[in-house]
Parts: sequence; C-alpha cells; structure tokens
Amino acid sequence: MNRTLAIIKPDAVGSGKAGKVLAHLEGAGFTVRALKMTYLKAVEAGQFYAVHRERPFYQDLVAFMTSGPCIPMILEREDAVSHLRETIGATDPAEAAPGTVRALYAENKERNAIHASDSDENAELETGFFFSDQEVLGLQG
Repeated sequence: MNRTLAIIKPDAVGSGKAGKVLAHLEGAGFTVRALKMTYLKAVEAGQFYAVHRERPFYQDLVAFMTSGPCIPMILEREDAVSHLRETIGATDPAEAAPGTVRALYAENKERNAIHASDSDENAELETGFFFSDQEVLGLQG
C-alpha cells in the first residue's frame, strides 16, 4: 500500500461538495488515513505552491487557496499517486474524463476542486507540510 496527499480545495468545500468528493475517493478504493479542515494563510499557501512561484498564475493560486477552508488528507491504496491522479482527472474539468472528480465537481481550470500529489516523493513532502510527525507516525501502528 502507498500513501498520497489530496486537498479538497476551497471551491469544493464552499459549495458543499466536500462530502461528495470524499465519497468519490473512497469509492475509488482509497482509505482515508488522516484528514483535517484548515485555513491556509498566504505565507503557507505560498510555501506549499512555491514550485509555481515564477508562473503567471501563482498569485491567483495563493489567493484562491486562502479564500476559504480546505481539507488536506492522507489517502492510502495500491499505487496511490497514479491512481489518485487518474481518479481526479485533468486540471481543466473540460478536459477531464467523464466520472472523474474534476469532471463532476470542478468549476473551471483555476477552481478545480482538488489537489493531488504528482509523485511519491512529493506525496511525502506534501504530507509532511500538513500533518505532524506524530499524526503521520501514528498511522504506522
């Protein structure tokens, strides 16, 4: 079993779709190992998305991720990272396969309902960003 990080973004939380997104993920075979609701500050969102700092959408992304609560979670299943990327669909919901999270629940390319780690290495880093060692180590038992 592998673990990955997903974040239900402020648009999905604010529109009351968080439960549907979570049910979709569980229906796709993921087990939720940790979950919390949080409000990101601009500095935190900026750090989390630092890889995009030089891209033109960076400031809008930081503003969006601080516009309301989000729900980071640790998910587990076989081939978690690749399966989650497949389950959520393309960044632009207009290009996402039917039945994927983004095709069903995203508003547009910028307000796309969910974040998913793009590699096992980033999953580990991103998990550590949102969850303490105690929370993650508690999953070992």
